Amino acid sequence: MWQLIAGAVMISFSAVFVKLVSVSPTASAFYRMLFGGVMLLAIVLWRRERPRVTPTAAGVLCLAALFFALDLFMWHRSVLYVGPGISTLLANFQVFVLAAVGVLVFRERLTWLQAVSIPLAVLGLALLVGTDWAELPPLYKRGVLLGLLTACCYAGYILSLRRSRVAAHMGSSFATITVISLATAALLALAMLVEHDSFSIPTWRDAGWLLLYGISGQVLGWVLISNGLAKVPASQAGLILLLQSVGAFLWDGLFFGRRFTLVETAGAVLALAAIYLGSQRRTSA
Repeated sequence: MWQLIAGAVMISFSAVFVKLVSVSPTASAFYRMLFGGVMLLAIVLWRRERPRVTPTAAGVLCLAALFFALDLFMWHRSVLYVGPGISTLLANFQVFVLAAVGVLVFRERLTWLQAVSIPLAVLGLALLVGTDWAELPPLYKRGVLLGLLTACCYAGYILSLRRSRVAAHMGSSFATITVISLATAALLALAMLVEHDSFSIPTWRDAGWLLLYGISGQVLGWVLISNGLAKVPASQAGLILLLQSVGAFLWDGLFFGRRFTLVETAGAVLALAAIYLGSQRRTSA
């Protein structure tokens, strides 16, 4: 349980690093994946793993990397437009996208908990971003839409990741995430070239934040969560993982002086409750 808590708290700082560095959002995403991927590769080599990748598995891994690159590309911009708290919460709406895919594609039955969570999430989102959409600043509206698109890409990444574990003989999850991390870094580097973005890191301070971002967001946080998930009941794990969004809200106020109104706070609480309910797979007797 403590590994799961520590991993969730580490990942909750991800949006903070995005705001702290003075590089472009695509560049910060690229360096997260590059630094994290190199460190994960070192772990795989140290463990002397020899993953075997079939052509089918390679295609699925590339698809997962594409979804993750799009996820980070849009989420990093959402962080800058609406702040760490709301952007992280919107990204976790992926549970509803996964539920929709399960029903429409895999013919799964929607549980009553998931059915209740959907209108609850819509209400929470309306309170959080404001019911008068037309009056919101353009960049804020763009940040909300990017956050919701991030949730869609995050769901695609999760589905591709699950499929890659079935299609590939990769050994441990370290090898899978290493390949995806380095492939995602390559795609983000290509995006930077298209945008004529600079690969230079302005200061040593920025370099330190980016390195810490790669370590906490892509390596330690993921390792702790993956280890903890195997040892904690699913319902308890879902509740603990909400610390990612709760932490992002706290850091938004603590580090950046963001003050949430009572209505916004109520919306965030409703949305968090909806995410938790939507992540539960068990049906009621």
